[in-house]
Amino acid sequence: MEKIIEKAGILIEALPYIKNFYGKTFVIKYGGAAQTDEALKASFAQDVVLLNYIGINTVIVHGGGPKISETMRKMGKVPNFIHGHRVTDGETIDIVEMVLSGLINKEIITLINRHGGKAVGLTGKDGGLISAVKKVIKKVSPETGLDEIIDLGHVGEISRVNPEVIINLKQNGFIPVIAPVGVSDDGQTLNINADDMAASLASAIKAEKLILLTDVPGILDREGKIISTIKRDEVEKHIQDGTISGGMIPKIRACVEAVKNQVKKIHIVDGRISHCLLLEIFTQQGIGTEIVN
Repeated sequence: MEKIIEKAGILIEALPYIKNFYGKTFVIKYGGAAQTDEALKASFAQDVVLLNYIGINTVIVHGGGPKISETMRKMGKVPNFIHGHRVTDGETIDIVEMVLSGLINKEIITLINRHGGKAVGLTGKDGGLISAVKKVIKKVSPETGLDEIIDLGHVGEISRVNPEVIINLKQNGFIPVIAPVGVSDDGQTLNINADDMAASLASAIKAEKLILLTDVPGILDREGKIISTIKRDEVEKHIQDGTISGGMIPKIRACVEAVKNQVKKIHIVDGRISHCLLLEIFTQQGIGTEIVN
């Protein structure tokens, strides 16, 4: 009997959050261990389906870097990165699109649908969703000491978002699952960072939340403890003192832009924890770091 009562208590704790978020939209960046471990895949799909059944719209943006690299090696190509960006020539962009839009996207759709959802796969190309331009990065030349422009190939950054297709899908009860591939105005396919795409989409549809599943517990302080809440204007201070470092910096800066563009709250969540979405959204203490305005 005590266990049954405990279950009722859990539902009651969740009730205020369910009421508050009914009819709202969450954008979820899905990647890391949650995308590769079979048990975590199942718990993620169950969480997404549950959210939709209780009236919370979800939009999924997924990555797939490790699978792309694995497929490239099988096809005799060596992955090459500069400053964390994949160098993407004409042959590589075909592999990127095949893996993201085909293998990974369809696997996620199948998983969600198998658990009772209505998922639909898209890329940034569909419905004119994402327009992009070639990404330009600079590197200091060791010979001259001057900045030189690096050509990454088919790598892009978002210039425009047209969320009409997303809005129409979620109004009809579908769960959009989006691969981070966009197109330039001249028709060139471009590989786009999934965190940036998730943040841009969340901004465009004025999402209630942007949730990033990562392979870390959240943002940690100097003692290794999770910082539960960070205000937007505190982020640069945490970058300067090293609290936020490495690959987390571009993620967090993308999050800050989303908060500036009326996304109510950002969550950095440990995707290695089963049912991490439910634990973060529907419990008082949560499990990760939130970024607020």
